[in-house]
Amino acid sequence: MNAAQVEVISQVRVGSGRPVERLACHPRLPLVAGWDSERPAVHVWACEAGRLRELASIGAESSAYGDSIGWDRARRTPAAAWHPDLPLLVVAGEDHVLQWTPAGLSAPDGIPAAARYRSLAFSPDGRTLWASPSSNSDADSAWESSDVIDLVSGTVSTGPRWDTGVAEHPAGGLLATLASDQGATFGLFARVDQENPAAVMRVLRRALILDADGYETPVFSTDGRHLAIRGDAYGNSLQVFEFPSLHRVLATALGDPSPGYPYPQEWLDQMRAWSRHNIAFAPHAAVLWIGTPTGSLIEVDLETRQAVEHDVLAGLPVTALGTTATGGLVIAGGAGDLALVSVPVACAEPLDTGADTSTAAVAAFLEATSVIPDDGDLESHLVVTDGARTWGPDDLEAVTTATSTDPSWLQLKAAINHMHVQDGEPRAPA
Repeated sequence: MNAAQVEVISQVRVGSGRPVERLACHPRLPLVAGWDSERPAVHVWACEAGRLRELASIGAESSAYGDSIGWDRARRTPAAAWHPDLPLLVVAGEDHVLQWTPAGLSAPDGIPAAARYRSLAFSPDGRTLWASPSSNSDADSAWESSDVIDLVSGTVSTGPRWDTGVAEHPAGGLLATLASDQGATFGLFARVDQENPAAVMRVLRRALILDADGYETPVFSTDGRHLAIRGDAYGNSLQVFEFPSLHRVLATALGDPSPGYPYPQEWLDQMRAWSRHNIAFAPHAAVLWIGTPTGSLIEVDLETRQAVEHDVLAGLPVTALGTTATGGLVIAGGAGDLALVSVPVACAEPLDTGADTSTAAVAAFLEATSVIPDDGDLESHLVVTDGARTWGPDDLEAVTTATSTDPSWLQLKAAINHMHVQDGEPRAPA
């Protein structure tokens, strides 16, 4: 593998002076959003002509996270989403939803006043905002559905269960998101129903299944042939799946694998040192970039499984990583800096990013599955794979034994089924 030459072409200090812990690049415009690590605030930069320039901060006056950890910290972390075409960022804070444009901040129309959203995403046409959990349900059932907000009419309808962000396939016509649970997380795929005034996600039967919860938003490669998922709550896992086959081509733990509970303090410190938002796909080759706690970038060739390490931030941890609309890398560092990095095309095989190839992959995936009824239970309809094996609903209901080498979610499912068999309970209908 002939490695690409990585060069920092612009570097700026974050206005707050604190590191950024997550980045979101606008899909088509030279704009970058970054989450402040100290308080519930989101900063916005322009990245034009090879230069970074801070434009705004949303929530800079918020109280610091302080000792907030775990669920409380997650509850206070803002949700944000870029409009697919316009320079517009919607941010859901602790007690309100705002939108930023170059003209300033304003309250978006149609957002329920009492909404407390944890995840936001625009529909591909930008006319609908998807938000989770639902504002129309009580606290116990809010996560079982989502809000579908028609930004033209201001009407709010009910959408399917999802969380942790939405990724659109580069060819369009297909979305990837998650439905998380401590026992197992579903990597859901959906098509968009454009026949309704407000675009609604229609969840498909074919899905991924992942251990535990705590994953980040899935990331498609530029050509749509790979899907990467970072997580989970109990380890620094990284998995990459081929698309449309969903065959797993990479599964690794960043740092040392989990030693099991109770976790030693040194392992917990190591786990926290790795950013949860430290991956990005290269635009012109089958390469995945991974940021490390030591300031380097690891260039992983997904075709050859070879890796090359580049020293970029001179020992400062990479706290977030993103790919700009023009194909550059944006790196957030542990000293509170943001760097724009130029990555020339490596000598690996260039991607076929042609529309025909990418569209054919989506068409093949859609042809091999079907839509779940709106009122259908996920577990009763999904055909799931972990990237190596596949299970239908009947298969999972029949599992009563598992070994220590099986995924934890499958061991748990077998134990529950076995208990029901011992108690003489009838098997749940598929």
